[in-house]
Amino acid sequence: MRIRKKYLAYNLPYITKEEINEVVDTLKSGWLTTGPKTKAFEEDFRRYIGSRYAVALSSCTAGLHLGLLAAGIGKDDEVITTPYTFASTILAILEVGAKPVFVDIREDTLNMDERQIEAKVTRKTKAILPVHFGGIACEMDTILKIAKKYKLFVLEDAAHAVGSEYGKVKVGNFGEITAFSFYATKNLTTGEGGMVVTNNGALAEKIRILSLHGISKDSFKRYSKGGSWYYEVLEKGYKYNMMDMQAALGIWQLRKLDRMNRRRTEIAEQYHSYFKDLDEVIVLPLPKRVKSSWHLYVLQLDFGGLKINRDIFIEELKKRNIGTSVHFIPITFHPYFQKVLSLKPDSFPVAAKIYRRVISLPLYPSMRDADVKYVASSVKDIIKKH
Repeated sequence: MRIRKKYLAYNLPYITKEEINEVVDTLKSGWLTTGPKTKAFEEDFRRYIGSRYAVALSSCTAGLHLGLLAAGIGKDDEVITTPYTFASTILAILEVGAKPVFVDIREDTLNMDERQIEAKVTRKTKAILPVHFGGIACEMDTILKIAKKYKLFVLEDAAHAVGSEYGKVKVGNFGEITAFSFYATKNLTTGEGGMVVTNNGALAEKIRILSLHGISKDSFKRYSKGGSWYYEVLEKGYKYNMMDMQAALGIWQLRKLDRMNRRRTEIAEQYHSYFKDLDEVIVLPLPKRVKSSWHLYVLQLDFGGLKINRDIFIEELKKRNIGTSVHFIPITFHPYFQKVLSLKPDSFPVAAKIYRRVISLPLYPSMRDADVKYVASSVKDIIKKH
């Protein structure tokens, strides 16, 4: 097949003149850090999710860390979660002194297997931290039922799931706290950034205070007209606040989010159509109760009938000017976590098996139908060749 000349990136943010103009307006306003646009973004996001409170932060990692602290989770407590996630999920648990306790994943969603959770509950268990992989929501009914039975806190990692739904309810309305990511590759981006949502006012206020050195007032309350210079340090806090330049991006990204997610869905459906008859390819079936944000399109390859492995497959795509990624390298494969948590690569066999055969294909709103067809045709060509 003919190789395209221009590199097709794995991911590109969808930024248009509205975001650019909003950022310029922020720069001209003289207010760059946490201020009026951050407050506006928080209110818009709160209303979009349907929660009572939203706190904008520097990252989803910050949201997970502060969420655990706000829940009172600390030294020697246990948090049940998944090994199939990015490092930040686990680092947040370790940062508060708690211990991550893992359950393996489901092959059909790559989410934590809710059927294994109850067996891992001990007297030290204080929370469940589900991660909504790729935009597909976890089985929250079962998770919430277990949490209620054992009086466990539920903190959701929704880094991939802005706009996702479970049972026609948006992710962000199940656990006590949900953390979202607005990193550069996410469906909604502020470059770096995140948001936590909750329906508990005390938790929201605790997170807000912890996000800015533990002080009683942010800069907007101190330096804007009508503000007061006086403040008090109330807690041991951190520097996790979002600034208005980031929020300026977020305001317009949020307004376009449903449209961008619809385009992602169209692309995913096209991929599904191209791959449906390939024996060497496994695509994730979408659970009936879930509306995915399609943050990722993860292709699983059955290498039993192929003469190459996953790494060579990725190189073959690169030769065709196609960018890819792998989601995720399980926690059990990282030397640091192996050392501090006494893990081995195959400690959770389903996660290990899935990892060895997955490739994340390009998926973002500005992709053309011809781009999708080129990626799919390249996958088919490599399979045929090997």
